[in-house]
Amino acid sequence: MTASLNKSVVVLMADDDADDRLLAKDALQEVELDNDLEFVENGEDLMDYLKRRGKYNGLGEDRRPGLILLDLNMPRKDGREALLEIKSDPELRRIPVVVLTTSKADTDISRIYELGANSFITKPVAFDALVNVMRVLKNYWIETVELPFKK
Repeated sequence: MTASLNKSVVVLMADDDADDRLLAKDALQEVELDNDLEFVENGEDLMDYLKRRGKYNGLGEDRRPGLILLDLNMPRKDGREALLEIKSDPELRRIPVVVLTTSKADTDISRIYELGANSFITKPVAFDALVNVMRVLKNYWIETVELPFKK
């Protein structure tokens, strides 16, 4: 499927590391993912974005993410807490959450799936490897499966 045929899906990435956000943006552009990419820097902002609170009050339904990329280790509210809140909310739990983190701990992996994550991916260090991860995410989450929120 060519990039021009992609379903229009907002991808929301929650990650406190500015370098990781930039690398993810570049990697998604490299795989020609035409979808909208939004960023938040911590779990509190993630929940505010999803619930349209604070600076996200008035955000239109066209900005509802179809996919969340979630880092675990963030300030204010970490990814584990945010994931629990998302998957406990009847409206938000339909949004697929892919945990994209530096952790490789078996306890994290088990706990994240118990909390309802759809996937757990350890962030690659090399940019080429990150591009490959983003290509797989694009192929599966954007081009293959049907997502609950798409334009």
